Amino acid sequence: MSQVLAVIAAGDQSTQATLAAEALRKAAVTLGQSVTIEIRTALGTQGTLPSPLPQDASTVLLIGNGDHGADRFSGLRTIPLPLAELLDNAGAALAKVTTGSPADQSTSEGRKRIVAITSCPTGIAHTFMAAEGIEQAAKALGHEIRVETQGSVGARDELTAEEIAAADIVLIAADTQVNLDRFEGKRVFQSDTKAAIGAGQDLVRRALSEATLQGNEPGTPGTAPLSERVKAEKAAAAAKRSGPYKHLMTGVSFMLPFVVAGGLLIAIAFAMGGIYVYDDAHAGTLGQALFQIGAKGGFALMVPVLAGYIAYSIADRPGIAPGMIGGMMASSLNAGFLGGIVAGFIAGYATSFLNRHITLHRNLEGLKPVLILPLLGTLVTGLLMIYVIGTPVAEIMAALTEWLKSLQGGSAILLGLIIGAMMAFDMGGPVNKAAYAFSTGMIASEIYAPMAAAMAAGMVPPLALALATKVFPDRFLPEEREAGGAAAVLGIAFITEGAIPFAARDPLRVIPSLMVGSAVTGAITMALGVGQKVPHGGIFILPIPNAVTNVGGYVVALLVGIAVTTVLLRLLKKQVPQVIAE
Repeated sequence: MSQVLAVIAAGDQSTQATLAAEALRKAAVTLGQSVTIEIRTALGTQGTLPSPLPQDASTVLLIGNGDHGADRFSGLRTIPLPLAELLDNAGAALAKVTTGSPADQSTSEGRKRIVAITSCPTGIAHTFMAAEGIEQAAKALGHEIRVETQGSVGARDELTAEEIAAADIVLIAADTQVNLDRFEGKRVFQSDTKAAIGAGQDLVRRALSEATLQGNEPGTPGTAPLSERVKAEKAAAAAKRSGPYKHLMTGVSFMLPFVVAGGLLIAIAFAMGGIYVYDDAHAGTLGQALFQIGAKGGFALMVPVLAGYIAYSIADRPGIAPGMIGGMMASSLNAGFLGGIVAGFIAGYATSFLNRHITLHRNLEGLKPVLILPLLGTLVTGLLMIYVIGTPVAEIMAALTEWLKSLQGGSAILLGLIIGAMMAFDMGGPVNKAAYAFSTGMIASEIYAPMAAAMAAGMVPPLALALATKVFPDRFLPEEREAGGAAAVLGIAFITEGAIPFAARDPLRVIPSLMVGSAVTGAITMALGVGQKVPHGGIFILPIPNAVTNVGGYVVALLVGIAVTTVLLRLLKKQVPQVIAE
């Protein structure tokens, strides 16, 4: 290993010269480089270079503007370097000018493009210190770097899809869980923030050599199992969501577990103590205890959670408190899930606006997510809900509830037709989710019929396709017939997206068939007065007492819809040439 010589000539800047020498020594240790330093200031010379100079010396750094005694370095490569540059980043300075050092080895294949994410539990200090450490280390080693920080006020400097696609590696320096879905097919290296703060260059080198492939490499040939294709379709759909729709779906997804848990507990309570289990006559019984947990616990949190996570989707963590408090206000004002949606958007956009326009000193930034934004966001949301929004939305909600309760005969059938067709139109897309979100929200108002129509209709597409691949195999490709069993499993679990791969191959014939069958199912459930108190679970909730009213009607509607879609698939789809040839 060749040796680097350095002469720091700083005149009257003796303190700066000493600091620069120490920084250079540390950088040399980090890079595995041997360096000998001479300091020349107005106070004299320290650490005079040996005479004659070492035979393995290859480079001399001439640092500062003073007299370096450069005549003695004849035949050696001399590189002038400003003192300020060395003090600013000694590692970068040394890596830039050395030959044959580890820094050169790491860049021997050219500059690397690195994207990184830093995050810590509090999202204040370590997040940004780690980002700074990685940025300096990567630049010192000659690489391009872009860092996204996931702090307490949300993500900053977010990585774009183009930057991720162009990156050679992804470096995660985080003490919290970071979602890696967007890095599918990229080389990823994960570490904690401590390594980024204390040994950034070592971390970058390790990342370049040890990063491993995340998921499947893009463009890998072969057909993935249906379950994997469905997962990919759902992820792609989620990635395409934007704006208010994305925020609404975020709130609905977080609300669902509360509806499921609360609904099932209420159903079990009714099974144990009857439909009047909440009366004083059942005080102290297990049935009443379960009812209280489900109704006063799970269901009571539905609207606040919906509003809180709509706000979270818009404004990140600072939006949760204003959103949930706004949701509680919506419940207390009888504005229902519509009021919760309005409260969530108000809280989210108000908090996001405040976050962008309130600027504090860096040392006080930690106050924004825990004090300033929750307080002001809650104040704005609460006052608007009480004085402006709450009463009109409550009146709209009451009118909607009364209309749905009054539906009978043809009106009920028409609503079922619409919900069923929407569930099958895009199988997990915006139209499907709109029908599902409406049906789920009505559970909070004790309107259970739309939910039964939505889930039964949503089960029809994958189940009908699974059946059609068995009874009419000449209408499907070999890989589609193999996927039929997986589609059946997805269908009974109410995962409508299981039909997407089939519809994608032949949309003009498959989608109309699915819509007709699902619409028929939705209409039958509404006509027979079927109700459902749980928003998910597929056929697995049918044996639970009172989870579904009129289970027989539910099953009949499901079977008729499957049969209708299967027959239409037989009539509309053409025979597959490969099958005829066999």
